[in-house]
Amino acid sequence: MVSRVSRPVVGMVGGGQLARMTAQAAIALDVRLRVLAASPEESAAQIAADVVIGDHDDLDTLRAFAAGCDVITFDHEHVPTDHLRALEADGVAVRPGADALVHAQDKLAMRERLTGIGVPCPDWALVTTAGELAEFGDRIGWPVVVKTPRGGYDGRGVRVVATAAEAADWLERGPLLAEARVDYTRELAVQVARSPHGQAAVYPVVETVQRNGICREVLAPAAIDEDHALAAQRAALAIAAELKTVGMLAVEMFDTPAGVLVNELAMRPHNSGHWTIEGATTSQFEQHLRAVLDLPLGEVAMTAPAAVMANVLGSDDPERFGDLYGGYLHCLAHDPGLHIHNYGKTVVPGRKVGHVTVTGADPDDLLERARHAAAFLRGEIDG
Repeated sequence: MVSRVSRPVVGMVGGGQLARMTAQAAIALDVRLRVLAASPEESAAQIAADVVIGDHDDLDTLRAFAAGCDVITFDHEHVPTDHLRALEADGVAVRPGADALVHAQDKLAMRERLTGIGVPCPDWALVTTAGELAEFGDRIGWPVVVKTPRGGYDGRGVRVVATAAEAADWLERGPLLAEARVDYTRELAVQVARSPHGQAAVYPVVETVQRNGICREVLAPAAIDEDHALAAQRAALAIAAELKTVGMLAVEMFDTPAGVLVNELAMRPHNSGHWTIEGATTSQFEQHLRAVLDLPLGEVAMTAPAAVMANVLGSDDPERFGDLYGGYLHCLAHDPGLHIHNYGKTVVPGRKVGHVTVTGADPDDLLERARHAAAFLRGEIDG
């Protein structure tokens, strides 16, 4: 009788598109992915073979979910930190662990820790009153950026204010992170994978194009000075090592004439890494699974000189954009080298419902092709 190695079970908390694309990577690795989704309609719940419907804010639900898993990881950072610590106390392998993940959950904790280890960040301060915010703004110059410590993403929880009074309603709810508004050349992102025993792999630095706080395009590799690229990768590796992250870590940065400044952290697969599915030897989703299972990490080299990813967002005119699948005929016939990823989500204005990726040698050509496809799928152009 031939013995068979048991298939590990990775539990991913969250049923969004990140879990959906992780499920696709899990199939090739023969890893069983169990997804905790809020509803059967969520992106990953539509396609994953093993789905539990439940509330990630409920500790009993998390404990029951974890009971059948070898390791727990995340599609988002919204699980209460205390719940993660309780799971760890139960002996659950939580990756990344609560001590690391809190720095992606709480922007104040992140700023304090990164400053303490010497990572370059924008000028910042914790402010609890309008007077403290006014003092900060007068010192570093207005306008300033204010952020809610927890819960913000895709432009939510972030506000640019010209006076302290403009943040008065937020200050009534609790402390805020105040930051200098950075005069940057471009926005960057660096992804690092790290395993429990400390192996790390860093992907090429990419440029992210943001509009209204939402990533619209990713250009790989970023067209930046080699010194800045190396500084960005070194900073990301240092953060992963110091925080002892496990899995994928995305470090969002500002590229300035004086160097790079760290803006945000995400400890999971990230929108800035979707290009890796076609554009890198090992996708961020496979790499995340390898890392949390403590398998050897994969090669991160690009499969082509350049790659461009464009997000497809729900149109403000739902009558023009109701069926992403309906655009396949034109897009795939017009550009056979295009890769379309449909998340199976209900179309809502501004919501990420899919993305397209193209790879090749000419970054300008790739960007034009990706933009055309995304615009057609969004219903902004007819051909």
